[in-house]
Amino acid sequence: MIDSGSTVELENDEEELYEHYRFIVDPGQAVLRIDKFLIDRLAKTSRNRVQVAARNGNVLVNSKAVKPNYRIKPGDEISIVMPYPVREIELIPQNIPLDIVFEDAELLVVNKPVNLVVHPGYGNYSGTLVNGLIYHFSTLPSLPNNYYGRPGLVHRIDKNTSGLLVIAKTEDALTQLAKQFYDKTTERVYHALVWGDIQEPMTIRKNVGRSPKNRKVMTTFPTEEEGKVAITHVRPIERFGNVTLIECQLETGRTHQIRVHLQSIGHPLFNDPEYGGNAVRVGTKTRAYESFVEKGFQMIPGQALHAKTLGFVHPTTKQKLTFESVVNEGFERLLQHWSKHAFDY
Repeated sequence: MIDSGSTVELENDEEELYEHYRFIVDPGQAVLRIDKFLIDRLAKTSRNRVQVAARNGNVLVNSKAVKPNYRIKPGDEISIVMPYPVREIELIPQNIPLDIVFEDAELLVVNKPVNLVVHPGYGNYSGTLVNGLIYHFSTLPSLPNNYYGRPGLVHRIDKNTSGLLVIAKTEDALTQLAKQFYDKTTERVYHALVWGDIQEPMTIRKNVGRSPKNRKVMTTFPTEEEGKVAITHVRPIERFGNVTLIECQLETGRTHQIRVHLQSIGHPLFNDPEYGGNAVRVGTKTRAYESFVEKGFQMIPGQALHAKTLGFVHPTTKQKLTFESVVNEGFERLLQHWSKHAFDY
């Protein structure tokens, strides 16, 4: 039960794999270890679960990470982020078609379609890429060091972003691939259609973090003290006047990084509903032009973003693997739509 001597917020974001709690300690609260304080207030949460969160820097007091033995004081603002318990995201095998680009005993690379959530979470407990992967894995022979029979997600892409993902099939592969992503030695290139005319290559260096005004979206911050370092290298591929097809190479991999970075410089992704790209941003708002843009919106379910290239070193063979994919059918029709008529408006 939540004690009346403190206030709490529970934040659930369907695109995250974590549950978020926030407390403000009551002025009359006695000094107490933070792990004891939290397990008294979080139903069905073990002390070990809280301590694991603290050891990993996921328990914050006044925006600073603390250890499990920190003693809370009146007025402290406490936040904790924990993975959902397994029982809350029970992974159910489902026969979902998969576009598998590469597979061996250690990993597989899949080309994810648009309109598909990667991982079960709050509001999406079935019908996800992981549900399809679990079904696929269940048809395989038993593998040594299998990652508890579950696909090891090394990275993710948004529901309406298509393209390449690597999934680990063993604990060793998961650990080694995760290290490559952490060390920024992987190659990740995206294609995006953005509002505005981008004429020259550029690099966007802006810290990214969850928006304090809307916790379901990200934002950029003016100082390095807030958010996390995020770097995106941008190169124009084809210019259509009011929109530009660009290549984005990720140096870091923050949530919604490309989408929020491009929004921050006034070039939101075409048809991006969370970051202002699903309305006419450039061009004279005539009836004919608005109709033309609306037809483009209808060709894709969300932001025009595709994970085109993925490169990494194989955990066992140590061979450099690089995979390429073509943009999805809707994205391709959208590019043809703009290329044929863009300069008519």
